[in-house]
Amino acid sequence: MDKLRESTTLADALRRQAAIRPDATALIFEDRVTSYAALERRATRVANGLAALGVRRHDRVGYLGRNSDLYFELLFGAARLGAVLVPLNWRLAPPEIGAIVADAGITTLFVGPGFGSVPAALDLSRSLQCIAMDGASGAWPDFAAWRDAADPADHAFPVAAEDTALQLYTSGTTGLAKGVELGHAGVMNLFRAGENGGPIGYGAGDVVLVCMPVSHVAGTNIGLAGLVGGAAVVVMAMFDPAALIDVIPRHGVTSLILVPAAILLLVQHPDCARADFRSVRQLLYGASPIAEALVEQARAVFPNAGLWHLYGLTEACGGGTFLPPALHDAALGKLRSCGKPYPGFDLRIVDPDGEPVPAGTVGEIVIRAPTVMKGYWNNPEATRNAFLPGGWLRTGDAAYRDDDGYVYVHDRVKNMIVSGGENVYPAEVENALFGHPAIAEVAVIGVPDPRWGEAVKAIVVLRSGQSASEADLIAYARQRIAGFKLPKSVDFVDALPRNATGKVLHRTLRERYWKTQDRRVS
Repeated sequence: MDKLRESTTLADALRRQAAIRPDATALIFEDRVTSYAALERRATRVANGLAALGVRRHDRVGYLGRNSDLYFELLFGAARLGAVLVPLNWRLAPPEIGAIVADAGITTLFVGPGFGSVPAALDLSRSLQCIAMDGASGAWPDFAAWRDAADPADHAFPVAAEDTALQLYTSGTTGLAKGVELGHAGVMNLFRAGENGGPIGYGAGDVVLVCMPVSHVAGTNIGLAGLVGGAAVVVMAMFDPAALIDVIPRHGVTSLILVPAAILLLVQHPDCARADFRSVRQLLYGASPIAEALVEQARAVFPNAGLWHLYGLTEACGGGTFLPPALHDAALGKLRSCGKPYPGFDLRIVDPDGEPVPAGTVGEIVIRAPTVMKGYWNNPEATRNAFLPGGWLRTGDAAYRDDDGYVYVHDRVKNMIVSGGENVYPAEVENALFGHPAIAEVAVIGVPDPRWGEAVKAIVVLRSGQSASEADLIAYARQRIAGFKLPKSVDFVDALPRNATGKVLHRTLRERYWKTQDRRVS
């Protein structure tokens, strides 16, 4: 990996890579291959094109589309100008997209194919100037033509390390989406942690795959990490198990990141058994809990890959903790852990008063790190509430540390179930159930119960052609967790509701059972 200490912004990092390896491949998207020198030239033109449109330093620029190599051209171009890129989640409904566009103050929107009709549906009191990417709309300027007509000179716009580079909106599972401001320094510090033993660090010879949505921190981060480090970055428009089976061996992919739901879809694909994933040396996973049985399946499918479990959040540039490959051995007793903090990160488990709790005691994870967000855009109250004194970022996640210092995440604090005075964390119950051979997916929630206040309910998707009864599954779990944690009932469904990152929407599942209650806890 090329050392990052001389690069303070994303624009600096690209300039450096273009100088070191101008002819090396930077981006691959379908049949388009872009060298580092070409990416540098295009980013310069994009910056000048944005300036000609009236975009200035600190202005927000929107991107609405699936993953694309052009997204990274736009990102580096905006970074060079000192503007802030706001990638929008294309899975959102138009009113939700419109709310984000309005909140961010976006006046210039770059639109990918398939979404040309969305801007007209946005409920905005002002007009947007739109640029079409890959033929999204014939009514707007074409991105490639607009880019190539821009001034090619590098005007060295003033950009500081503390400037915001990206504004990513939280998934909204806990309320209205908030714009997380991530600075150049924060993003670069995440990659510097990779130089010091962290999981995300690449160099020449690496081939990094982007298949998670770039509107989320994992998708953007892995692409940026590859480009900042001088790797070749392969971009897929979206996650597709069948396409992945072809793309990985065709390009010799060495590293990728998947959420557990995507790993599950991949290992269950009928062609996965014949897939050649021998080139993969690193499989990163995170964003939601994963069952031990699925870890073992992933290890079998990726025979040469080290598995890295990542825990983090958007508000810390995706950083937090990691469990390295050496500890992905059930015999070592750490497989359920998400590991220890990234190099240069501080982590505590605290009680409701913000005081550290002893090992083995569940509390909230708080993080202090050089990657922590600048704050929530235009939301000072939410920013204040996100931090404890001393700069500790509240994660809202319940966890404990073992005597060796390894962190074990139970669940979001808000999802905790209180049954008969005992605290039950859904992730632990889900993990106990998932190993059952008939289960494809499972989510656990608390439902009102006249005796216990709340009762544990499992909602299960069965594998195709498999069967199991409620009694079978409860008996299976009884061998793995304490009696008070066992599901009192099991519902069988065809699919679980998920957001774009693969996280199960527990709030949506709970609605059916709590909608007649005056309170959502009991």
